[in-house]
Amino acid sequence: MASRLLASKAASYLRVSVFHRSFSSVVKDLKYADSHEWAKVDGSSATIGITDHAQDHLGDVVYVELPEVGAAVKQGDSFGAVESVKATSDINSPVSGKVIEVNEKLNDSPGLINGSPYEKGWIIKVEMNEADEVDSLMDSATYTTFCEEEDTH
Repeated sequence: MASRLLASKAASYLRVSVFHRSFSSVVKDLKYADSHEWAKVDGSSATIGITDHAQDHLGDVVYVELPEVGAAVKQGDSFGAVESVKATSDINSPVSGKVIEVNEKLNDSPGLINGSPYEKGWIIKVEMNEADEVDSLMDSATYTTFCEEEDTH
């Protein structure tokens, strides 16, 4: 990160344009929504979080608005928000169902989303109502292409 900053300052001083390409990680066995949330399906439940691509674009996460256990979530609808040093962004559920667990560690350590978006930075676990909704989500290869195309625009 420091080398990127130094390169930018040097490029600015020399009036040279620099293109930063961020290589976000995508986990193979997850499903992805076009709003940059992921779902790890295990039977009739799904663990949900935001993608590495999303956290990279948001910057340092400083607050996460979590739903209550028992709350209903609907595919494509917001269930919370992530606030970063750059912006606040809604978190949309990639599947419908009932929240069965929330990652309480995010209350004290919201930066877990930046440091470990697919493991320690998960946001909620949902008991799914309609398991076939997962079929409408992207696999890792499709999501990677989606992000590359989005970044070029």
